Amino acid sequence: MGTSKVSTRVSIRDKLLIKEVQELESNLPGTCRTHFSNPNELHRLEITITPDEGYWCGGKFKFLIEVPDEYNMVPPKVKCLTRLWHPNINEEGAICLSLLRQSSIDGLGWAPTRRLKDVVWGLNSLFTDLLNFEDPLNNEAAEHYSKDKEGFKSKVREFVHLYARR
Repeated sequence: MGTSKVSTRVSIRDKLLIKEVQELESNLPGTCRTHFSNPNELHRLEITITPDEGYWCGGKFKFLIEVPDEYNMVPPKVKCLTRLWHPNINEEGAICLSLLRQSSIDGLGWAPTRRLKDVVWGLNSLFTDLLNFEDPLNNEAAEHYSKDKEGFKSKVREFVHLYARR
């Protein structure tokens, strides 16, 4: 009995993803590209973000997005695959972004009305207007910025050079 419920839920997820992936492809920010290693697995995709402004300009950052069976009731799981120096992404690839949280204090967490495009636009914005030094995941990077902006910028450039060159 439990198996049929899961397969029904997967079917709902996959139906949603067919529509959402088409929508995503036609509404990507110019700095983002999608890649499906297996075109039959729409629930697993890579996003590459190449910021054209800000501290990470010139870098190429890959993210893995995995959409769980329970989607759209729960958010996708997202991990940064590129090492970088960022207050909202730690060196293990975990990401602090409100809309990726099941419940969020600020009320901006995941809701069933959100879509994959919201996730991609949110990730892209972490390199510009959603960059948040006040609520960091990587406290060391945030403290570095508050104490020594030029040193922070230099370390970001070093990480881009070592790990994220285009």
